[in-house]
Amino acid sequence: MVQIGEINLLTPMVLAPMAGVTNPPFRQLCREFAEMGGKAAGVELASVRTQGLVAPAGLYTCEMITTRALVERIPETMNMVKPDMEDPVRSVQLYGVQPKVVAAAVKILVREDLADHIDLNFGCPVPKVTRKGGGSALPWKHDLFREVVAQAVRAATETSALVGRSKPVPVTAKIRIGIDEEHETYRDIAKIAREEGIAALTLHARTTAQNYSGLARWDAISILQNEAEIPVFGNGDIFEVSDAKAMLEQTGAAGVVIGRGCQGRPWIFYDLAAAFHGSQSCYQPTLAQVAQVILRHAELSIDHFNGDENRALREMRKHMAWYLRGFSVGGEQRHALGLVSTLTELQERLNVLDLQQEYPDAAHGPRGRAGTAKRPHLPDKWLESHTLSAAQRAKIQEAEIGISGG
Repeated sequence: MVQIGEINLLTPMVLAPMAGVTNPPFRQLCREFAEMGGKAAGVELASVRTQGLVAPAGLYTCEMITTRALVERIPETMNMVKPDMEDPVRSVQLYGVQPKVVAAAVKILVREDLADHIDLNFGCPVPKVTRKGGGSALPWKHDLFREVVAQAVRAATETSALVGRSKPVPVTAKIRIGIDEEHETYRDIAKIAREEGIAALTLHARTTAQNYSGLARWDAISILQNEAEIPVFGNGDIFEVSDAKAMLEQTGAAGVVIGRGCQGRPWIFYDLAAAFHGSQSCYQPTLAQVAQVILRHAELSIDHFNGDENRALREMRKHMAWYLRGFSVGGEQRHALGLVSTLTELQERLNVLDLQQEYPDAAHGPRGRAGTAKRPHLPDKWLESHTLSAAQRAKIQEAEIGISGG
């Protein structure tokens, strides 16, 4: 068991927030598979909120929410943070660069009972974010990082007391190793985070320059685990149970964070939950079973988007290639599935596939786009100091993203 503030994490795994992927329907699927994996190991991982802040099957984090969009109560953002009352611990990740705005967003989540756990994103390597000083660029400025986390933790603590929570909603943070190999930040940042009350850290063991390319440096997770004095979760290159076991054995991390490894494969949480609770059971679905998962995903999406079938199926399209990876499905059929707009159409196009296919070996292994290493995009003179200049402070608000999930 891992303790994150008042949260008891009985299965040490976390679904990483991924923009446009980890919305409520997908999070529910992942959690349900984890609960099934627990049953395969003879352990009941389902829970209800009345039992307290126990996360039997792990944490399933909402896709990244921008603090500005939340504070401005943009309807799409408010729908993204809509509570899943079946999830015993509701986890939300925030992205922000202005301490006061981050604090205001935290207050909304706690005051309106929208989250039991808040994670702060300092790991996004996307150029449109980093070139203005946000995401994984921000920790280079130690003063700004300290201000953001300090105000977030203070807001969570004070608002929790105001609404009568027995203990504060825990605030955690996700970081990278640094800007590049010459400009590492993770060890200094971990010290600051601990001093300001951050309850746990996730280290994506790559630099901004790496993006998602190359190999994750698990040695950095080990270093942080030994130094941080708070729980450290490892993220990067976990695509199979064997990867998770290897990371934990090599690093001593408190748990694992699964990102690209679950794209089109929510059942990886079945395998992980079973393994963490002593079973070697693995879920290797036939194409017919995958088709049933796709249909359930679509039905959950329609419900999430308040019956807007067209919107829900548009959101499903990106998942199709991930779900079908490795199966023998012709290009024309794949293309047609990528254009579905109704549930009936989806069912019809799935029915024409050779649904008796067994789970293929090609469905295993790395997933998602790794890309290539690139020079980080940063604000002018960003690396000259760990302290914001007056000009940089005046412009940092430009790193706010107008919509969530960016």
